[in-house]
Amino acid sequence: MYIKEKIARKLQYMKKNVDFLRTYQNLSVRELEENHLIKSAIERNFHLAIESALDIGEILISEENFEKPEDYKSVFLILGKNNVIPKDFAENFAPIAGFWNVLVHLYEDVDLKILQRYLSEKLVDLDIFAKHIAKYLENKEY
Repeated sequence: MYIKEKIARKLQYMKKNVDFLRTYQNLSVRELEENHLIKSAIERNFHLAIESALDIGEILISEENFEKPEDYKSVFLILGKNNVIPKDFAENFAPIAGFWNVLVHLYEDVDLKILQRYLSEKLVDLDIFAKHIAKYLENKEY
C-alpha cells in the first residue's frame, strides 16, 4: 500500500500545479514577457508538475523491475512499452521531459513562445497521464 499512497500524493501535488497553471492558460507571450513574477511561477509549477510525473514513472519502473531508463524521456517510453500508459500516448507525452530539462537546466533560455504553447496546449496531457496512472494502479496490489 505504501507505493500507492506515495504515487497518490505525487498525483495530488501534480494536480495542484496543473490547476495553478490552468488559471494562466490564456496568457499571451507578451503578458509573460511583461510579468516576471507570473512567468516565474508558471515555470516553477510546470517544473514541479512534470517532475511529479517523472517521479511517478521512476517509482513504477523500479517497483515493476522494468528496464532502467537512459534518460528522462525514456521514463515515459518505458511506461508505454510496458502498458502502464498507452504506447501512442507515451510517445506523444515523452517530449515533455525535454521541456522539463530546459526549465531545470537551461532556465535562462526558456523560449516564451514554447512556454505559452505548453501552457495553452499541453496541460491536458498531464491530466491524461494522471488518469492512466490511476487506472493502472486500480489493478495493482502494492
